[in-house]
Amino acid sequence: MTTRVLVVYDTEGGNTHAMAKLVARGVERVERCEAVLRSVPKVTTNFTGDASPVPQSGAPYVTTDDLAKHDGLVLGSPTHFGNMSASLKHFIDQTSTEWLAGALNGKPAAVFTSTGSLHGGQEATLLSMMIPLMHHGMVISGLPYTHPGLMKTREGGTPYGASHMAGEAGDIRMSQTEEELCMLLGERVAKLAVKLKA
Repeated sequence: MTTRVLVVYDTEGGNTHAMAKLVARGVERVERCEAVLRSVPKVTTNFTGDASPVPQSGAPYVTTDDLAKHDGLVLGSPTHFGNMSASLKHFIDQTSTEWLAGALNGKPAAVFTSTGSLHGGQEATLLSMMIPLMHHGMVISGLPYTHPGLMKTREGGTPYGASHMAGEAGDIRMSQTEEELCMLLGERVAKLAVKLKA
């Protein structure tokens, strides 16, 4: 039986999307685990109804129905003033039906983020993303200091989840440590999902 982990992300310059793909690779390092990538629709002031129902690039849009169909969840967002993006928050705010049904209760979850500067609010953003997951009764996974990169990193990487410092222009590539921590995060959620599903 396949264990499926949903990786949902928002992205601006593509860095969070790149992280999401690495998280998905980590999920799929675990035997009989499948990662499903989805993006969130952008919050917009365009109320004419002519916004595209399909993203121009990246993964298809997530729906709230996707949440109950998967065994784990990983959320990713760029940092916006020390918080998750409005688009990701808007998606989460639509999950009352799933909350009432307990659709996510007891499933594993984790979070990741990308910032423009090293002290751009990575940890505050990761913590803000965990709060609604806790309200859903999810089992939160972070990253362990047993990974040597977490103690030595001079870029992204926190015990609260994977992170990346992309620079003011968003053009700094992920370091090897940042990439490893993204994959480790996906792997940890997948292993938890297998155990909790059993």
